[in-house]
Amino acid sequence: MKNKKTKIMIKSQRRFDIATYPFLSLLTLVCVLPFLLILSGSFTANDVIVREGFSLIPKSPTLAAYEHIFETPQKILNAYGVTIETTLIGTGIGLCLISLAGYVLSRKEFRYRNQVSFIIYFTSLFGGGLIPYYYVMCGILKLKGTLTALWLSGIMSPFLIILMRTFIRQSVPDELCEAAKIDGAGHGTTFLKVVLPVLKPALATIGLFLALGFWNDWYRSSLFSINSSTWTLQFYLYNMVNKATSMRDLALEAGITIQDMPTESVKMAMAMLATGPVLLVYPFVQKYFVSGITVGAVKG
Repeated sequence: MKNKKTKIMIKSQRRFDIATYPFLSLLTLVCVLPFLLILSGSFTANDVIVREGFSLIPKSPTLAAYEHIFETPQKILNAYGVTIETTLIGTGIGLCLISLAGYVLSRKEFRYRNQVSFIIYFTSLFGGGLIPYYYVMCGILKLKGTLTALWLSGIMSPFLIILMRTFIRQSVPDELCEAAKIDGAGHGTTFLKVVLPVLKPALATIGLFLALGFWNDWYRSSLFSINSSTWTLQFYLYNMVNKATSMRDLALEAGITIQDMPTESVKMAMAMLATGPVLLVYPFVQKYFVSGITVGAVKG
């Protein structure tokens, strides 16, 4: 009887695999195809893109777009440095604060955890607006023109705090914390030696969210930067595209044709420069997304 059920389960699994693998392969192709088009476009001559559109294989391969971007390498390297520094500092401090906030809100002995959770959630529905935000950062904290302004306002997120609290509730059994308390451990020791080792999947996921937010941010640079020394990579590339587009439009209005300005290919090259480091880091973080490291932690 068991052998018959096993054979039925194996056949069902095979049918499921046959049905899902082609669909997943097609879905993967749909996701990868735009990236391949961007990569090809970054190495394609601009006039070919304008005349014939994009293709998977570069037509008239050229490095003109990358040469145009790196005409002033010190500026783009400085933008990379600002972005990397902001991402590392903001992600590190954000992970510390979010994990501590999630731990506190998950503890039953914290009497006002529901009220505080509601206040945090309320801020995700209603914000103070741009003017109070700008006044606090520049008028009260005096952070205009500093790198601190680029990461300070992005280290905490209501969604990520609630996500961390939920993960701790579901993945850290109360028996572990109670056992640590019986052994004389305080909240600090319990968090560092009992809770924190279990949070690798949550820390990796939330850290990726924070890092992507800082890496892709250009808005805070537009608000708080006073010179190019504090421009992030995204804001630097954004300004370069706008400048190239404006020069092209002015030239066309004046009846002048600019042949050596690869506007479209530059956009593709900028997209590659902005997404390349993220693609290299993502595979090392992905393995922590799904993990059952607390299975079997409590017995009996």
